[in-house]
Amino acid sequence: MSKPSIYITQAIPDENIAALRASFEVEVNPHDRALTREELKENVRGRDAVVSLLTNRIDGEILDAAGPQLKIVANYAVGFNNFDLAAATARKVILTNTPGVLDDATATHTMALLLATARRLGEAERYVRAGKWHGWAPMFFIGLDVDHKTLGIAGLGRIGKNVARKARGFDMTILYHDTQRDENFETETGATFVDKASLLREADFLTLHVPLTPQTRHYIGAAELRQMKPSAVLINAARGPVVDEKALVQALRERWIFGAGLDVFENEPELEPGLAELENVVIVPHIASATKGTRLAMGQIVVGNIEKVLSGLPPDTCVNPEVLG
Repeated sequence: MSKPSIYITQAIPDENIAALRASFEVEVNPHDRALTREELKENVRGRDAVVSLLTNRIDGEILDAAGPQLKIVANYAVGFNNFDLAAATARKVILTNTPGVLDDATATHTMALLLATARRLGEAERYVRAGKWHGWAPMFFIGLDVDHKTLGIAGLGRIGKNVARKARGFDMTILYHDTQRDENFETETGATFVDKASLLREADFLTLHVPLTPQTRHYIGAAELRQMKPSAVLINAARGPVVDEKALVQALRERWIFGAGLDVFENEPELEPGLAELENVVIVPHIASATKGTRLAMGQIVVGNIEKVLSGLPPDTCVNPEVLG
C-alpha cells in the first residue's frame, strides 16, 4: 500500500521535512521562491496533504486541482487570510495554522523595529557603510527617546499583550484599542483602554497587531496618519494591507510622522514606489518569526496536524472547525 502524498510549497526546516518523510511520501518545491498559480495547481494534484505559505492562495480552484482525496492544507503561518474557508469547508478539506509559537519572536521583533526606527539605526548604518562618517558630533543622527514614552497598541491579542509586557521594561505608558476591554490585562500591566481616535492622537509609538479582515484593511490610512503626532512612529509587523502604503509613503515623505518600521507590505514582495528611497523608514522582509526555534516549532505544529488528520484524528489547530462536525 502506497504512503499518503504530501506537497510542501516552499522549503521549511529540514528536521520538519524529515519528520514527515518518516511516514509519508514528501515532495518539496525545489525553487527558492513562491510557486506561480499554475505551478501550484500542477503540484498539488493527487496529494493527500499540502503544506502552504501565506503566499499561496488556497481557494476552490486550487482545491479542485488537488482532487477529492485531499484531506488537509496546513499553513506554515499563524495567519490564514490566504485560505478560502468556505471553499475548503464545502469540500471537507481541513485547514490549519500555527498559532502561539510565534508570539515571543514577533513581539521581540516589533520592539526591535520600534527601537531601530526611533534611534535611526538603519539610516546611521547606511551612513557608516557609505564611508561618510568622519567623527562624532553632538547633533549627529538625533533620534527619539523611548523610555517613559507612550506606546499605543492596536489589537490586544497574544502578540499585542506580549509587546506591552516587553515595553514595561522601558517604563512606557501603555494605551490599547481593541474590540473589547481586557480588565485583567489592565490590572497586570497598568494599560489603559482608549478609542481608536485617542490611540492615534496620544501614542508616541503605535504598533499594529490586528488580523487582516475586510474591516481592518487600511486600518491605518491618510486620515489616521494625519491624526498622529508629527513625532510619532508607526510599527507594522502584522499584515501589510492593514496600512495604506501609498498614504504612508506620503506621510513619511511630508513628515506627517517621524518614521515607520515595517516587516510586512501591502503587495509583498513589491513595495509602494518611493518607499525604499525614504530614510525615515526601516524596512525588512517579513522576518518577524525568523528565529530557528520559532520556525522549528511552527513546523512541529504542521507535522502534528498532518499526522493526526491522515490518521483520522482531528488536528490541534483547525481554522475551519465546521468541517470536523
